[in-house]
Amino acid sequence: MITNYFRTAVRSLWKNKVYSFLNIFGLLTGIACAGIIFLWVEDEVQYDSMHEKKDRLYAVLQHWQYDGYKRTFWSTSGPIGPALKAYFPAVANTCRTTEGAKQAMFNNGKTPYYSSGIYADSTLFSMFTFPFTEGDARTAFTQPYSLVITEKAARKFFGRTTNVTGNMLKMDNQQEFMVTGVLKDLPENSTLKFEWLAPFPTYLDQNPRLKSWDNNAINTFVELVPGTDVTVINRQLAAYVKAQFPQGVVTPFLFTMNDWRLRGEFQDGKQSGGRIGYVRLFTIIGWIIILIACINFMNLATARSEKRSKEVGVRKVLGAGKGRLIVQFIGEAMLMSFIATILAVVLIAALLPVFNAMAGKQLVIGLQHPAHWVALLLIAIVTGLLAGSYPSLYLSSFNPLAVLKGFKMPGGQAAFVRKGLVILQFTVSIVLIISTIIIYQQIEHVKNRKLGYNKEKLLELNVTGTMQQNFDAIRQDLLNTGLVENAALSDHATIYGGNNTNAFRWAGSPQNGTLISVRMITPEFFATSGMDLTEGRGFLPGKGIDSFSVVITASLARVMGAEGSVGKNMLIPDDGDRYRPYRIVGIVKDFVYGDMYAKPDPVAFFKHRNDAAVMYVRIAAKAEPEKAIAGIGKVMMRDNPDYPFDFRFVDEQFNAMFSSEQLIGRLSRVFASLAIIISCLGLFGLAAYTAERRTREIGIRKVLGASVTGIARLLSIEFLKLVLLSALIAFPLAWWMMSRWLDQYAYHTAIHWWVFMLAGGTAVLIALLTISYQAIRTATQNPIKSLQTE
Repeated sequence: MITNYFRTAVRSLWKNKVYSFLNIFGLLTGIACAGIIFLWVEDEVQYDSMHEKKDRLYAVLQHWQYDGYKRTFWSTSGPIGPALKAYFPAVANTCRTTEGAKQAMFNNGKTPYYSSGIYADSTLFSMFTFPFTEGDARTAFTQPYSLVITEKAARKFFGRTTNVTGNMLKMDNQQEFMVTGVLKDLPENSTLKFEWLAPFPTYLDQNPRLKSWDNNAINTFVELVPGTDVTVINRQLAAYVKAQFPQGVVTPFLFTMNDWRLRGEFQDGKQSGGRIGYVRLFTIIGWIIILIACINFMNLATARSEKRSKEVGVRKVLGAGKGRLIVQFIGEAMLMSFIATILAVVLIAALLPVFNAMAGKQLVIGLQHPAHWVALLLIAIVTGLLAGSYPSLYLSSFNPLAVLKGFKMPGGQAAFVRKGLVILQFTVSIVLIISTIIIYQQIEHVKNRKLGYNKEKLLELNVTGTMQQNFDAIRQDLLNTGLVENAALSDHATIYGGNNTNAFRWAGSPQNGTLISVRMITPEFFATSGMDLTEGRGFLPGKGIDSFSVVITASLARVMGAEGSVGKNMLIPDDGDRYRPYRIVGIVKDFVYGDMYAKPDPVAFFKHRNDAAVMYVRIAAKAEPEKAIAGIGKVMMRDNPDYPFDFRFVDEQFNAMFSSEQLIGRLSRVFASLAIIISCLGLFGLAAYTAERRTREIGIRKVLGASVTGIARLLSIEFLKLVLLSALIAFPLAWWMMSRWLDQYAYHTAIHWWVFMLAGGTAVLIALLTISYQAIRTATQNPIKSLQTE
């Protein structure tokens, strides 16, 4: 019996090739799109899943209380990790690392290479799962100048991944490190990213200030004993840190690795979401795309009901029950669904490289994983059942006597359902079009906001070698090229958050202090970056001049009130509990950094070059960037010859900060386009069906003098009404959804009325083009032939 159903389904598909193509194409497009989305969702959900102890691993985060608000940071003090291990029995292990990856230059005796990595305690190897391909985790960090590298770094340094241990690499042309181990390359969905690891105690010896409780500049990770109550540990930890650091208004807590990627955002001391919102959104969109494809199938199937009515009548007369007919029609839908799924896998394989480049991922279909086969089977079954459910029930309900006698089926309910499904399809499509436009507007709105500095034609270089000591000579050589307008040093990149403190004081300052970012710069910084001074002056050049001066941003001046004026003093901690007055010599306009959507925290600038980390170079306005880069490179290779010339454009760094929003924008455009295409396939089929049903009517109208335009309008108006109704439903729904999405940003665009008109007009135009072909084709037919069809 199953074989008979299969043969019947195949014959039906082959007999109606155009119908089958439209249905299979619609289904495979929807399944392929959803499949790529689900691969992305899987990658996000499985972030850090390579770590066997993931459920027991935590990061130590800290809530800092300021005047009326809380801020949450990953930064911790050096002593907190060892203290947790020593005083808390439920803590199995702790590990300290430097904050983020640090770039260093390694020389293998022949060629220097830049590579990013972190300093970490040796416990990292037992807490986290980073498999060794060479070396041993137990002995990797027994020496202070040991180095563990990834396979990627091994290929870079030595051109191979085997027989690497025992080789020496000189870091930053200073200290030689011995390679003691090689790790498998890290997957892309790993929070910890590095190419090399070095012992944390070595870094701590070079930065002794990190050993104090009041200096928070490292990351601390914790492994708990199985079954530990985290809330109890957090309560005990807060009390312990308060006893060790009573002057700090800080609440440390353990933050589970399961939430690092998806729920890592905090607002005023409370979790406020994160990428989990994108995961939920994409999951819903994936199923919506499949639903649209299934609706397309239902519309075409019910539209063909009259053509199959006699088949149903004959089968019923020959003894086929309603149940058998339902199974047959469901079987046809399932067959098309499985064919579409197989073709969708091929399409996914072809599209994944493009999607990976767009999303910054390394997704693969992964057919070697049984779970992926189960997922594909589930999608095929769900799609087949959903697509075939209503058509099978509708077709199997025909009265055999009525259809065999040639009576027209009433079709009222079916027509109502078809119209409802068309409305649903175009409602979703219009919502996606509106969302796409608003997301694009939001990104452009933030990109074009006044930043407080000029990011165009501005280069950023890492300070290496003798760049700090010989900066004055290097700057002069750069200016002498005629290609450079200015150059300056800073201890932090302008567009990212730097060091901050709440220790600065002034007359009437809040008891808990104000969070103030601190930047150490050379006098040329304001001119080089393009920041505008509104009052006073910048720092003056010359050793010893302005050593105890400060330039503040306008937001800090507002916080300080009357004390935030040029000529007033700000008290800066010196040694111990002593404060030294620094005179405010200038006020600079606020500039955007860190969170591009939020109001920037206040900033205090100090004249200091000893901690310089980056050098900024402003390309001359009339200079061609390519020529300028070549000239700058020559100067740097001459004045800092031991280090390869490496640079970044600040405007490219700025654009990279919107990667998530840009991904959503690009995907929204793709989803909206696919939704429209799939919806129009169904609309095309329905238009053809309507024209076929009204062939005789059209012939009579033409004989009586109706014009082609009038007939085309007659055939089109019914469907255009459905699209217009879809727009009326979509407009408030899209407004509500996008209002909620924009509310998560402190700085966001407005929702304009013309966006809805544009989206609705686009949908109407596309629908009209889809319908008009069939309408005009039918209206231009010879009326004699039309009447003969009856």
